[in-house]
Amino acid sequence: MSRGTSGISQVLVLLERIEGTLSGAQAELLTLAERLGDVSVVTGASGEAAGDALSIRGVREVYVGDGEITPPDGALVDLLETAVKESEASVVLGVDVPDAVDALARLSVRLDAGIITSATGIDVDGTVSKPVLAGEHTCVARAGQGPLIATVKPNSVEAITEKGARPELTSLPVKPSPAFEVLETAPLPTSGRPPLTEARVVIAAGRGVDGDLSLVEQLADELGAAIGASRAVTDAGWIDHSAQIGQTGVTVSPQLYISVGISGAIQQKSGMQTSDVIVAINKDEDAPVFEIADYGVVGDLNEVLPQMIEELRARKG
Repeated sequence: MSRGTSGISQVLVLLERIEGTLSGAQAELLTLAERLGDVSVVTGASGEAAGDALSIRGVREVYVGDGEITPPDGALVDLLETAVKESEASVVLGVDVPDAVDALARLSVRLDAGIITSATGIDVDGTVSKPVLAGEHTCVARAGQGPLIATVKPNSVEAITEKGARPELTSLPVKPSPAFEVLETAPLPTSGRPPLTEARVVIAAGRGVDGDLSLVEQLADELGAAIGASRAVTDAGWIDHSAQIGQTGVTVSPQLYISVGISGAIQQKSGMQTSDVIVAINKDEDAPVFEIADYGVVGDLNEVLPQMIEELRARKG
């Protein structure tokens, strides 16, 4: 369906934060938006930071507030609502992360519109695809009224962005909420690895590592992977709770997911089943994880991982 007819024509993308350069998930979102129609962006970042990062082909206008608006400041929803009216957007997109989901859900209430979270695809006719029931099925849905509001899971689109002219900056009359004050900001500790929810390769550690993640870390370094874990591992304090994958943790959809010493109970399965390729390593041949794995290795991880690491290093020469 062509633009400007009954298909999506005006697309507003929420980038609640911009940290110097766009993240992989933000670049993916802009790639998807450009396929759907004319793209404008709304962000809580300053105009200068937004203009520098968003000098990308296809981004025509950027809406900012009167001052930086940092989630969870409720003024971000005011900014969104104003930007929707200014842009006459028929679709509003955000990355499927907590801050964006929260802001867009509140926007949907204000606009009396539908919201679809965890989307993996959007067509120009407004139909949205998303995994449901722990990834066992794919649901196709469409908003019944108002603009389509959707959040898109990272790694659902291949990011293809090109440098372009600096977009037009429009400052909207929305100030940070006086009821919200940022007392301090500090950068998160960096490991040199990609963010877990955006990584194209994820190595997940389970109880089988017995508190020693050194081999998992070496394998992750060779593959440029993020490290995740089961609840048992985070509860034991072997790794931070932010690394937990599963029903009560984060959901990941990498191109390659390697499960190391994880049984694969349903709670963990729900957080990774939509991965493109799943490799399971477990010494228990009856472990549930093998039921969903594309490739399985029955063996002791302390014997299997060193061989994988050695082979990867040999191939790099």
